[in-house]
Amino acid sequence: MSESREQVQEQIKVQGEVVRKLKAAKEAKEKIDEEVAKLLKLKAKLSDNESATPQKFTLKTPKGTRDYNPDQMSLRLSVLNKVIEVFKKHGADTIDTPVFELKEVLTGKYGEDSKLIYDLKDQGGEILSMRYDLTVPLARYIAMNKVSSIKRYHIAKVYRRDNPAMTKGRYREFYQCDFDIAGTYDPMLPDAECVKVVSEILSSLNIGDFVVKLNHRKLLDGMFEACDVPQDKFRTICSAVDKLDKVSWADVKKEMIDEKGLDEKSADKIGEYVRLSGGEELVEKLLNDEKLKNVKSAVQGLEDMKLLLKYCNIFGIKNQVRFDLSLARGLDYYTGVIYEAVLLGDEKDRKKGEETIGSVAGGGRYDNLVGMFDTKGKQVPCVGVSIGVERVFAILESKNAASKTKIRSSEIQVYVASAHKGLQEKRLELLSKLWDGGIKAEHSYKSNPKLLVQLQYCEEQQIPFALVLGDSELERGIVKFRDVLTRKEQELPIDNLVEAIKWNLSNKGY
Repeated sequence: MSESREQVQEQIKVQGEVVRKLKAAKEAKEKIDEEVAKLLKLKAKLSDNESATPQKFTLKTPKGTRDYNPDQMSLRLSVLNKVIEVFKKHGADTIDTPVFELKEVLTGKYGEDSKLIYDLKDQGGEILSMRYDLTVPLARYIAMNKVSSIKRYHIAKVYRRDNPAMTKGRYREFYQCDFDIAGTYDPMLPDAECVKVVSEILSSLNIGDFVVKLNHRKLLDGMFEACDVPQDKFRTICSAVDKLDKVSWADVKKEMIDEKGLDEKSADKIGEYVRLSGGEELVEKLLNDEKLKNVKSAVQGLEDMKLLLKYCNIFGIKNQVRFDLSLARGLDYYTGVIYEAVLLGDEKDRKKGEETIGSVAGGGRYDNLVGMFDTKGKQVPCVGVSIGVERVFAILESKNAASKTKIRSSEIQVYVASAHKGLQEKRLELLSKLWDGGIKAEHSYKSNPKLLVQLQYCEEQQIPFALVLGDSELERGIVKFRDVLTRKEQELPIDNLVEAIKWNLSNKGY
């Protein structure tokens, strides 16, 4: 009985200890909660102070991007209009695709350049990337919409996580102007037209002498095979050769051996070929080359090149093209003819045929890209070209700055001016007539502007004509039509003012 009492007392003691610990824990928790509440209030107060006092930061555009002022945009639009004019002349339709694609659409299409793709965060279960070019989206579009043939142009921005060189027109966000022909056609006919399109565009832009380098991916593969390059290294060696327009052969050879693991003898054999360039005579020479003529893909490439050069001669661009074995274009999707247009420097600053400015267009044939997206692997052969308009813009901006050429940023044809006070409503009446008649016109937003200020504005903005209103002229039913450049004036009747102005604009070339 006494043992039972002792056990009960022990239990009471234990339970009492538990209660004390729980009470202590509760008190400790309450203290912690109080401290947390204080910290939350302090954080909220700090947050309010931060929002009330904005943090200072440097206003700038993101690295590799830029803003464009009205003069620059005027220049850019004039270039794009010339490019579009050539595209339309060759019968191309236009399409548009999203600025971002599913990441899997872009993955594995660009070889070593895949590291330059901009990836986005998970968006509602979709892993997305910014488009790297306009070619892969076109292939996806063709496969998804079951298109068997199309001739299309597409002008849009693309994005590359590259090290920008702003002064050379290389950005992270930039425009591409693409022209592509998709469908099954006879050899080299679409390919030759793409080269012709490049020639026409560069000629119309008046940016200097240029040459379109031509090569063939099958010839490159055949050349690698003849030089004992392992087949699994074809693409990576091709990527190295593609750098020959930027670095010396010695540097390319070093990369092949040290980084790509190529045998030095094979590298030396490649060096014998990639430094060759010429025309039809070079094609014939290579067709008789002992190492190449036994490689099927090399012979196929050379036969295609022979036909392409023949068509280029017929198109009248023989002197603007050059067969160049150093041209490789590292993108994985090319399968046939490849080409690249480069601007040539002044004759006094360069050796004959040696480019000093760089590439302004490139492209080629990619027959297997569409099949990568088709559920049944159906192929739609494609060939296309992309104009590097950003470099063109940079060159033209530089030329205009050097010559101090004033670029006209608006297309206003007529400025409606008043000679004295009280003509604001009459200005608006005549301005409305001009707009309704399709004439590009504007006026001052001041009720009673000074005539001299209005005419000076016309000169500064290079507006060719001014319509000057005055009480005495209005009473006679006429207005003065002033040539801003020559300052000559003539009187025009108000009753048929639009027709009279249009006749004058047409007569003066506006």
